[in-house]
Amino acid sequence: QLQLVESGGGSVVAGGSLRLSCAASRDTSRYSMGWFRQPPGKEREGVATMDNYGRPKYAESVKDRFAIFRDDAKNELYLQMNSLEPEDTATYFCSAVRGTAGFSSTQWHDNAYWGRGTQVTVSS
Repeated sequence: QLQLVESGGGSVVAGGSLRLSCAASRDTSRYSMGWFRQPPGKEREGVATMDNYGRPKYAESVKDRFAIFRDDAKNELYLQMNSLEPEDTATYFCSAVRGTAGFSSTQWHDNAYWGRGTQVTVSS
């Protein structure tokens, strides 16, 4: 069983930055990894994914502001979030899917491992 633990959330003022980290319990080099978020009162949505070949994909709302990257030697995934907006307020979740999964793949819903999330709050 793959375990994922997120960290790095917090409260920031609009325009600020945060870096989220996701530590995996074992080798994730053969997994596609992703960040998802659930704003208050809304459904969970995709933020950014990186497949097992290192190809990133972003939601339009975060493109050019967020960057996803991974360090497979450390079994860690990161999300650098810049120019944060109040609309980015959400619980952020790390996810992993074995093999290749694109941003819109149903595998994120059907076959994924999930962390428990970390809260990001952006005030105006």
